[in-house]
Amino acid sequence: MPIRIPDQLPARDILVREGVMVMDDTTALRQDIRPLQIGLLNLMPNKIKTETQIARLIGSTPLQVELTLVRVGGHQPKNTSAEHLISFYHTWDEVKHRKFDGFIITGAPIETLPFEDVTYWDELQRILDWTETNVHSTFNICWGAMAAIWHFHGVPKYTLPKKAFGVYRHRNLKPASPYLAGFSDDFQISVSRWTEVRKDDITPDMGLEVLMESPDTGLCLISEKKCNRLYIFNHVEYDSTTLAEEYFRDVENGTPIGVPVNYFPEDNPDNKPLNRWRSHAFLLFGNWINQVYQTTEYDLSEIGKHRDV
Repeated sequence: MPIRIPDQLPARDILVREGVMVMDDTTALRQDIRPLQIGLLNLMPNKIKTETQIARLIGSTPLQVELTLVRVGGHQPKNTSAEHLISFYHTWDEVKHRKFDGFIITGAPIETLPFEDVTYWDELQRILDWTETNVHSTFNICWGAMAAIWHFHGVPKYTLPKKAFGVYRHRNLKPASPYLAGFSDDFQISVSRWTEVRKDDITPDMGLEVLMESPDTGLCLISEKKCNRLYIFNHVEYDSTTLAEEYFRDVENGTPIGVPVNYFPEDNPDNKPLNRWRSHAFLLFGNWINQVYQTTEYDLSEIGKHRDV
């Protein structure tokens, strides 16, 4: 089944050109099934690019998915027009009465700030608490994952001496996990962050299971049975050119940055970058959507009623 998104959303034309099936409201209403309700809390400044990346991945599954775009209410992004936000986004206050099968919280380019110094930290904490009662499964990405694991478990983040930046080898530590079905033993994922979460800070009583890690950049993916949470600290959702765009932006701004590791052929920024993580990105999101479908309540109103929080 295809993904259901607003007709005029810029991501629609991009996804259609790529062959992703996109459903209009009329077609959706003819199908006698309940679509999965997925919310995307988009904390990235360029919301159009991020919503396209996420919609591409969840739209590749064989299930009907209805995507709701959400933003924090107390923050005005600089790189997305007010018209786009008004047309396609809901503030969290506008959707907090709803229940969602899945909820995705993105990263944000503020990772070196203490959490308490983030302007919308108080609202994000309320959102994280809300996911315990109103969301069946939450997928936290990069800074969003660091914020969530700090909020729920007090696991700190550490500033790195230099940016972890490039495409790095990762290991599949739990092949039996439903989230890693079909994964290779060894694979590559794009990484772009100035901070890290460390394995030594994770204790058995937290109920956290490490699924992926890299010998070079450490923790990547953690699952938690309580509230069906995933925490991923790297960027499987990135486009082929995203790391290049970040690199050239930093060079232009005078920010000290090295050439992304294992990304440009021959480490030459003049060469077209190679995407070595795309297949595993689709696989991971497909596995997550399938797991949500297999375990969520048929009646949305029942979500959160039968769990201990």
